[in-house]
Amino acid sequence: MDISRLPVEARQRRSAEIREFLRSRRARLTPYDVGMPAGSGRRAKGLRREEVAVLAGVGVSWYTWLEQGREIHVSAGVLDAVARVLRFDTAERDHLYLLAGLNPPQAEPSDRPVSAELRRLIDGWLPSPAYILDRHWNLVAVNRAAHLVFGYSDRDHNCLVSFFTNARFRSSLSHWEDAARAIVGQFRADAARYPDDPEFGRLAADMCAASPSFAEIWAEHPIGEATEGVKVVHTPETGELVFEYRSLSLPDRPGHRLMLHTPQPGTATGARLSELMASA
Repeated sequence: MDISRLPVEARQRRSAEIREFLRSRRARLTPYDVGMPAGSGRRAKGLRREEVAVLAGVGVSWYTWLEQGREIHVSAGVLDAVARVLRFDTAERDHLYLLAGLNPPQAEPSDRPVSAELRRLIDGWLPSPAYILDRHWNLVAVNRAAHLVFGYSDRDHNCLVSFFTNARFRSSLSHWEDAARAIVGQFRADAARYPDDPEFGRLAADMCAASPSFAEIWAEHPIGEATEGVKVVHTPETGELVFEYRSLSLPDRPGHRLMLHTPQPGTATGARLSELMASA
């Protein structure tokens, strides 16, 4: 983000915010906290600007300008050093990046098992389908309704792979060609967010080899992003089911998202879904 392009009023608000933010974080630390002698005749509450600058390895004038919210050039390395000295958590560090006009670093993917709370959440969404995807579109938790409605079995481990290779899923989804183009566009957009992650390239290569449909669409370089929409599914047991879906990111699990489906009002989906779950 180029701060100089912001309106004057917005730049003034940014300057005030970064000034008060850094001052408040200096004030909560003491020299003792960072291994420095307090000295005598100290009147300032918390760390001084000079002490933060020394500990971060930057010039005193430069740090002063940063805290004053001046429009100076900053680097990620220097911001990380300031964040380390002031003992920022991840949210505070990201906030400093944004105030300084930089994009926060990408969070590392989480490989922790899905928590019991998240599993209760998707199971509590019954009788509607819900599942959780990691950043590579692996299915890490799927509720019973998603298994029944979308035909996911124990052999289905990745949403993208299943979309193009699961015959039941393909036959059940209305407007499959349009959905396929949208899915590939979303996957390509996700891959661009993680340029240093080779798994996206490996997945794309495997899918091009396994699915001519995927290979054809992938070669067209579609790009897209959808956090909500409508999904129409046909199953032998229920006939047509119409869902409104919503994708929600999970901040405590970087790269993961929760997919929730809700029967569309005005359709028979809710009743049919309840019947399907009862018979299963």
